[in-house]
Amino acid sequence: MKKYKVGIIGATGMVGQRFATLLENHPWFEVVLVAASPRSAGKTYKEALGSRWCMDTPLPESMADLVVYDATADVEKIASLVDFVFCAVDMKKDEIKALEERYAKAECPVVSNNSAHRFTPDVPMVVPELNADHIEVIADQRKRLGTKRGFIAVKSNCSLQSYVPAIYPLDKAGYKVKDVLVCTYQAISGAGKTFERWPEMVDNVIPFIGGEEEKSEQEPLRIWGEIKDGVIVKASEPKITCQCIRVPVLNGHTAAVFVKFRKKPTKEELIDRLVKFSGLPQELKLPSAPKQFIQYLEEDNRPQVSLDVDYENGMGISVGRIREDSIYDYKFVGLSHNTVRGAAGGAVLCAELLTAQGYIQAK
Repeated sequence: MKKYKVGIIGATGMVGQRFATLLENHPWFEVVLVAASPRSAGKTYKEALGSRWCMDTPLPESMADLVVYDATADVEKIASLVDFVFCAVDMKKDEIKALEERYAKAECPVVSNNSAHRFTPDVPMVVPELNADHIEVIADQRKRLGTKRGFIAVKSNCSLQSYVPAIYPLDKAGYKVKDVLVCTYQAISGAGKTFERWPEMVDNVIPFIGGEEEKSEQEPLRIWGEIKDGVIVKASEPKITCQCIRVPVLNGHTAAVFVKFRKKPTKEELIDRLVKFSGLPQELKLPSAPKQFIQYLEEDNRPQVSLDVDYENGMGISVGRIREDSIYDYKFVGLSHNTVRGAAGGAVLCAELLTAQGYIQAK
């Protein structure tokens, strides 16, 4: 099949680099263009990166000599050369919102890893296995923007991936999740850092990540929400309270989760629902979709970052230690790869879904 032409906006950052590695041999998408800040523009991708490449695999040869465009000054040019873009830029929130709308209004679909549009009422924030139906709001967004092809779709925050995919299917199975308490232990790559660039994190724990707790408490309610009158209306439950802690791990967000149900299931029912759960990506056999979305690990000392973070090529969720709790009904531990499922990989899967459903089309 003829591949879709793709651009990476914010290609020199950590998530941009992850996009490059995930798209190197993608069966549907071909990276034909990279863009970054004005200081990188005009250089080759390899030159712009310099010593900043921090992936485990080498810089893809097919992208090394691509000349970097200016992500803000070259919007119309970029839009004319690609079928859609992935966006992962490091800018102020209002600047990101304006930039992504410029691409959309230039008739270039945007699949974004940024948080700026996660609460724009007619922008779908999608975890493809959970709320794929939310992409239907794009028709209303296009009316607002005055576009035929262009739109914006976003993925949710990386912290959510370690617990929301585990509790969402239980809620939808009729057990109705009422209250959730979660503590996330988040890797430094979530801040776009390595230990070389953030030596203060070695043997250290920082009990604060700016803005992360609000995202972790509010974004799930949008995933649980529904489309009404052309916008996505947040759900009122479950009630979620969260603490987010930065820990000295390179990749992998862990969550300790406590859940209270309106209808309490048995432990066996919980595990059965988790391991059997699948969504539209599995049904459509999308290229990046994990065959088994959620695995349950019986060992007391699992999931572990070193053993489980790359489950299903980093696109699966690992759950363990489900047991009854003295205050809540149950508690468990979840783990996800924050720059794959939680960032670039989740956005690639979202783009595959949008393509399969006809929202992204070749020019």
